[in-house]
Amino acid sequence: RGFARRGGDTDKHSHGWGMAIYEGHGLRTFLDPLPAAESQIAKFVESYPIKTLNMMAHIRYATQGAVSLENVHPFQREMWGIQWSFCHNGEVPKFTSQVDDNNKSTMEPYFSLSSSEIFYHPVGNTDSEATFCAILNALRAEFNELPTLPVLYETLQRLCAQIVLGQEENTILNFLLGCGQYTLFAYSWPGARPGSKVWNGLYYTIRKPPFAKAQLADCDYAVDFSNCTTPKDRVAVIATAPLTLDEEWVEFKRGELKMFDNGLAFSELYDCEEVERQGRGLFSRFLPRQSTTAASSSQQYDTPSRLRAIVDNVVTKNGDIADGVNDDSGGFWAKTGADLGCGMGCSGKAFRSCVGHLTGVDLSPEMVDKARELKCYDELVLGNVECVLRKKSTGSKPCKNKTHGALAYQKFNLIFACNVFVYIQDLRNVFYDIRQILDDDLGIFAFSAEFIDIDDEGEDYAEPYVLQSCARYAHKRWYLEKSAKEFGFITKAFEPSPLQRTYSGHRVYGVLVVLGVK
Repeated sequence: RGFARRGGDTDKHSHGWGMAIYEGHGLRTFLDPLPAAESQIAKFVESYPIKTLNMMAHIRYATQGAVSLENVHPFQREMWGIQWSFCHNGEVPKFTSQVDDNNKSTMEPYFSLSSSEIFYHPVGNTDSEATFCAILNALRAEFNELPTLPVLYETLQRLCAQIVLGQEENTILNFLLGCGQYTLFAYSWPGARPGSKVWNGLYYTIRKPPFAKAQLADCDYAVDFSNCTTPKDRVAVIATAPLTLDEEWVEFKRGELKMFDNGLAFSELYDCEEVERQGRGLFSRFLPRQSTTAASSSQQYDTPSRLRAIVDNVVTKNGDIADGVNDDSGGFWAKTGADLGCGMGCSGKAFRSCVGHLTGVDLSPEMVDKARELKCYDELVLGNVECVLRKKSTGSKPCKNKTHGALAYQKFNLIFACNVFVYIQDLRNVFYDIRQILDDDLGIFAFSAEFIDIDDEGEDYAEPYVLQSCARYAHKRWYLEKSAKEFGFITKAFEPSPLQRTYSGHRVYGVLVVLGVK
């Protein structure tokens, strides 16, 4: 009801509306070029019993293309025997349709595809549908086997960066991409911009037990979700702006891509691979599936296991640490350990066998719940990594977070962080705080990061990090090494991984680092 009213009543988006609902392997769509607030089809859908694991809906405000049925979102196409759906908010200059004197589209192929690789074409004349077709064409040209979820995530992230590149200031690319009954991808560019009244970003919220009543933000209407859910349900809702007043909505970072499955948001490749292993990847009766058990796949995406192997090697070579394993330790070389940014627990599983008492930390309540189900942590802390490490607030006002300083008064033999520091701009405070709580004799600090291949140390204007278009920070190598040395760490291992991506013409690498205190 609230959705329909936004289509021409409480909001100006009056140029059509649509809905796509996955039912098993099928996709049911409702489309209407009339305002949703006046649509008879919308009134029918209000009473339609929707039961689905994946769906999307869109109300249109036309900036490009006529107000007509062929231009109504969501768009859909079949690829690899899978129904794909797509809706978009914004403007994409690279896919702005140009029409010649004969009313024929002159839009050029993109992503360096040949004309023979262009299989999908827009039916209407919107940049949104053209973007959808270009993404599908690129995926179809790249894969002759059904990609796993981490491979698909990584590819979509690269395609999104290419779409934005060179038109960063003019592009507004916020979309939902459905690819079957389980999985939905969401991407946001550029996010909130001061002074702009245009919808520039995306938000999401997770609804889970105990379900409560939520008041809509734009009309006097409330929904009691406890009346229409079960204790086993969990629902992720993604929207252009927060829809309710009494729920916590999380804004997407600039250039962030998230994969949603089973009511959870994922942005790390090893988490995507774990979802794949649970049997919730793409399904096709037509295209053979890529193997998820291949050594190359595991080595590429299993950052926790790769980091654990390097730590084991460091410990084996370090006699002082090896001698620390005694009869009282139960065979663990680390009596106490902390997993910063534990997520759903993949990193905890990788390190569990070497730690006596393991504490996990994560900002997401949903991820903490999933990690608790694994039963590989002795303690779980809900909170921001930087906050739980710090004894005193860095601001003028005291921190209101209940878990502030939760780790700051303990001592740890091992602290590790997998794919956490790519979301932290300045690592110096984190390095300092970790050094304060790391054991002076047997302390190991292991982490993954991304570093950009720019040798500019000593330049006064040189920033020690860059924010990539994929919403991840790449730090300069000299900055990582200098910060480690500044706070008394000794570099035990610094192992770059294969090339990740490029940013502004410079290569960006993943790196696994192990630091010691002696």
